[in-house]
Amino acid sequence: MTLLNHHAEGPVSAPPLLLGPSLGTSYALWDEVAPELSISHRVVRWDLPGHGGSAAGLIEAGATVGDLAGLVLALADSLGIERFAYAGVSLGGAVGLHLAVHHPERLSSLAVICSSAHFNGSSPWEERAALVRREGLADLAENADARWFAGDFTVPRLVRDHRDADPEAYAACCDALASFDLRDRLGQIAVPALLVAGREDPATPPSHLREIADAVPRATLVELPGASHLAPAQCPEAVLTALRAHLGAGARRGMAVRREVLGDAHVDRAQARQTPFTARFQDFISRYAWGEIWTDPTLSRRERSMITFTALVAHGHYDELAMHVRAARRNGLTAEEIGAVLLQTAVYCGVPAANSAFATAQRVLAEEDGTA
Repeated sequence: MTLLNHHAEGPVSAPPLLLGPSLGTSYALWDEVAPELSISHRVVRWDLPGHGGSAAGLIEAGATVGDLAGLVLALADSLGIERFAYAGVSLGGAVGLHLAVHHPERLSSLAVICSSAHFNGSSPWEERAALVRREGLADLAENADARWFAGDFTVPRLVRDHRDADPEAYAACCDALASFDLRDRLGQIAVPALLVAGREDPATPPSHLREIADAVPRATLVELPGASHLAPAQCPEAVLTALRAHLGAGARRGMAVRREVLGDAHVDRAQARQTPFTARFQDFISRYAWGEIWTDPTLSRRERSMITFTALVAHGHYDELAMHVRAARRNGLTAEEIGAVLLQTAVYCGVPAANSAFATAQRVLAEEDGTA
């Protein structure tokens, strides 16, 4: 299967973040933002069909935003990415909204930048699609700066990408914008959502982002003075600040869950031992283990405790096991249930491993019950 052209950067083990472009641009739209985000995330930015390095044949006339979202999911699947944070500009933002409504299990968070839940009806996009199919992109590219940027700002690379895009693929993307309208589904979006508006944006003015923010339960709206339609290119520092705060929410949620499961005393000791050398690892644990895995509602905390026991016994991590026996009691497991799980590990992990596990658990349970 032919995939969207993409560029990946950042640690493979870091939380994944997919970045979507606007119509007429390439993933170069994120040049001033992606490298900074890749310090803490596995960043994957992609090109629309017929834009940048993506094949024009990936899209056909009459395409929908759902078709583009399907291509993004195929790309994520090919990279082994099951669940990811997503940020997109304009058409890329519409793709994110579609994913949040139709594939919520794939998203951990959403950022919609200079975009909308609708794009002012179908007529303007049908007219633009017809124009491009008839005359190509040269004239549109000539006035791209006025549509994209405030003042006399420009990014020659992006204007060149606009001029070089495939007209048929560009027109098919216009078809997708023409039929897009998710206003009646916005209340279904459950992931944390950041909405970023450019105050000088004529295409998707702040009122469009405000409409989304008012309807999405867990939404935050940020308006950027001096920014027009391509805010990541014109105001990269402001966009970075907003995205960092938004993406860091996973660490805050993770720390809350970590304290609920492990207890304040344990977490406080871990924080007190933190050094500049271990700080990124502690942040990774809070964001990924606790902010992504333990917050996933697919399994209950009781079930997660039992699974964790098995993994720790299998690998002989008895200090960690002691910590998770205490956590299991907070998650509602009885001493009998803990014993039953450890007995099963004797079958699948070995009797010596289970023997050590029972000794560890018995000591912790005695301490918890005050009989030690």
